[in-house]
Order: sequence, then C-alpha cells, then structure tokens
Amino acid sequence: MNHALILPILLPLVTGASQLLLYRLPFGVQRLVGIASTLGLVLLGAWGLAMAGTGEHYLYHAGDWPAPFGIVLVLDRLSAIMLALTAVLGFCCLLYASSGTDKRGPHFHALFQFQLAGLNGAFLTGDLFNLFVFFEILLIASYALLLHGGGRARSRAGLHYVVINLAGSALFLIALGTLYGLTGTLNMADLALRVAEAPPEDAPLLAAASLILLVVFGIKAAILPLLFWLPRAYSASAAPVAALFAIMTKVGIYAILRVFLLVFALGEAPVNATAWVWLWPLALLTLALGGVGVLGSNSLRTLTAYLVVLSVGTLLATISFVTPAALGAALFYLIHSTGMTAVFFLLADLLGRQREAGYDRFSAIGPIGHRWLLGSLFFIAGIAMVGLPPFSGFVSKIWILQASAQEPQGLWLWGVLLAAALLTLIAVSRTGSSWFWRPGDMAKPYPLERGPLALVSTMVGLNGLLAAFGEPVMGYLELTAEQLLDPQAYIAAVLPEASASAQEITP
Repeated sequence: MNHALILPILLPLVTGASQLLLYRLPFGVQRLVGIASTLGLVLLGAWGLAMAGTGEHYLYHAGDWPAPFGIVLVLDRLSAIMLALTAVLGFCCLLYASSGTDKRGPHFHALFQFQLAGLNGAFLTGDLFNLFVFFEILLIASYALLLHGGGRARSRAGLHYVVINLAGSALFLIALGTLYGLTGTLNMADLALRVAEAPPEDAPLLAAASLILLVVFGIKAAILPLLFWLPRAYSASAAPVAALFAIMTKVGIYAILRVFLLVFALGEAPVNATAWVWLWPLALLTLALGGVGVLGSNSLRTLTAYLVVLSVGTLLATISFVTPAALGAALFYLIHSTGMTAVFFLLADLLGRQREAGYDRFSAIGPIGHRWLLGSLFFIAGIAMVGLPPFSGFVSKIWILQASAQEPQGLWLWGVLLAAALLTLIAVSRTGSSWFWRPGDMAKPYPLERGPLALVSTMVGLNGLLAAFGEPVMGYLELTAEQLLDPQAYIAAVLPEASASAQEITP
C-alpha cells in the first residue's frame, strides 16, 4: 500500500503531460480528463486521512533507496490533511473553471495539474532539496496560471510575483547550501539529528540558515513585510486560479510547521527558538495589516486577498504558542480560511458577471441581476467568513481564543484578532448593503449559470458541515498537533536505525 503514496504526485504529473501532448483533442475531453484526475486526488486524499489516522508514518522510498541517501515521501496526519484539502479545493476550482474560464488561454488544464503535483509533492516530501524542487514546480505552474487570460493588470502583477519568488528561490538555495555544508545531508529526519548534535561553533551559521528559511517560507506564506505582492497578484488572477491560490500561502505555513518543529526542534538549545521570537510580532503585524487592508479595499477580489493575509497572520500568531491546543485550533482555522477565501474569490466572479458595470469594484453601485438570490448567498458566505455562528469560523476562533488565553501573550492576540474581525464585519456589511440593499433589480438580468452557483453554494454548505462535525474534526487535529510536537516518532519512522540516538536528544 505504501506505493500508493506516490500517486498524488504521479497522477497529476502524468495527466498534465498527456494534456500537453494531446492538446489537439476536443476541449470537452481535456476537461473530463482533468476532472477525473482531480476526483482521483480527492479519493486519494480520503484514503490518506484514513491511513494517517492510525498515527503511523507511511513511507515511500523512490527507487528503493533507503533514507537518508534516497528520495523519501512521508505520509503523516499533517500531510494527509493538506493533501485532502488541496484535492477538494482543486476539484471545486476545476469544476468552476470548466464553466468557461479555462478557454481564455492555452493549456489551462495541464498547468492546473502541474500545480496540484507541485503542491502534493511539497506536502509529502521528506527532504529539503525536494521541497525546493516541488516549490519550483508549483511556482512555475502558478506563474502561467496567473497570466491565464492575459491583460495589463495580470502582466504587471505577474512580474512582481515572479521577481519576489525568484528572490525567494535564490535564498532557499543559499540556506540549503549552508545546511548541507554544515551537516552533509538534507533529509529532514537526518538533518534534525545532525543539527542537534552540531558543535557550538556551527550554531551561528545554523541559526542564520534557519532565519533565511523563515524568510523563504515567509514569502510563500505572505508574512509582513514580504506580503505586498499578494493583493495585486490574487486580485488580478482569474477567479478559479485565485481560489486555488488560497492554498498557496498555506504551503508556506506547512513548511514552517514541518521544518521548525522537526529539523530545528531538537537539542538542549533548539535552533528554532530564534525563529519563534521573530514569528510572534511579525504575525501580529500581519494580522493587523490584513484587517486594515480589508477595510480599505476597493473591490471584492482585493478584499478577499487581504482576507488571505489576515488568515496568515492569525495562523502564525496561533502557531507561535507551540502548544497542542494552539496547533490544533490553528489547523482547524487553516481548513476554514482556505475554503472560505476560495468561496469569496469565486463569489466575486459570480457577482461581477451580474453587474452592469464595475465588475466587483465597490465604487460602481447599480442594479444587479438576481439580487435576492445572490444577496442571500453573499449574506450567508459573509457570516461564515467573518466568523459568526453557526459556521466554522466562529468555532475555530473560539478554540484559538481558548488556547491563547492560557498564554502570557494571549491578550495581544485577543485584541488584534477581535479588532480584525470587527473590521472584516464592517467591510463585508458595507459591500452587501451597497450592492444588494440600495439598488433594484436589473430590467433584463444576465443569464445565471446554475453550475457555478450550485458549486459556490455547496462550498458554503461544506463550511457549515465542518462546524457541525467540529468536535471529531478537532479531535483528529489535536492528535495531529501532538504528532507534530513529537519529532522523535518521525525520525524513528524514516531512520529506524537512528531511533535510539533520537530518543537521547532532549527536544
């Protein structure tokens, strides 16, 4: 069964390559192939959740080369959660794109599959160099997807996106070179042991490498001051592309969790202590800026992009407490925020198609087609996004506040988080009242596509289901947090012969 671990990478790679080679096939066939592949990823995600639920680590050794010499894929609870979330999100985005967005540029479906392959590889890889490789795969695909459909705004946003991420890739290579030069390995489990046993004279260079990695992952996650590329890039993208990009910042957060709770977490003086010192104030500032950006946005897409920033700040501030309760609450909020920001990107497009002018800009106020139906959907989605009951945003924030209440710095998070929620409520209420309360219905409304409408409504309903099943989901996530905080178990699974020495190192 461990051979199935490579399928989340292999399936979209083969599908994307075949779609490039057979691009002359009818467009409907390309859609069916892409949807079938993504549906397969959903099934693999469910399988991964069930397998990882046992608490074991499942490995795949490429070419049957043992770690740390060969490429190893590792499935645990965290990677299973991210695989399943990516698959469900990708399936919904591809269905929405198949309503017509995918025809606005060449090779959309192939690029979409390569993006999924890069994301899944980043979540499964067990060594830092292959994390870099999969980062590059997903970034190259995202460059092209960002430009899908063309236009000056997308070209300008794409240029900024490419430049900042190329700088991040260069820094990533510098950090990898430093770590390899000091330890002779890049396998995460082996690296954790080597870093913990490193001589004191190597400590400054190890700390420098860890901070460079924090900068790299901070670019991916969009932490202040490395986030200013995100609002323009996300708001310029096509709706299903921006919705898929909702998971992109979570790749950076996943990398921070994986690397800093494993590679730099062992030893009497863990290297990650410096990173946590920097992460806490930067996360609070990111959260505050996200709230201000939401209030000052000039379009629904820009507002949603700043909601992504706000979610990143919330997640990193919660993660920085490094407790099982805080990590579990953060993971629940990660699932909620990823789904709801994707909903808002798709909803912005759905609403923009029904407006006479202005698309999703707030400055243009006028009649809107199917006002009561779309207004009701926006109202429900807005409640879920802001974090009001009975949706999962409310549940996740309650758990975050409870986890932070036990910490000395918890009051800071309470104040900033509640203030940001108030600003979000004001911004969403202002949007709804100006679009749906004042203007009347259009005399001849544009046709409303039932497929996209049903899809967005279903995604909002899934958020309600997440809240309804919040307790068992949170139970799984708390076990995930405990597994994350036990790096010896990961090391023992990847390097069985080194498990005895791992037990002797104080985390």
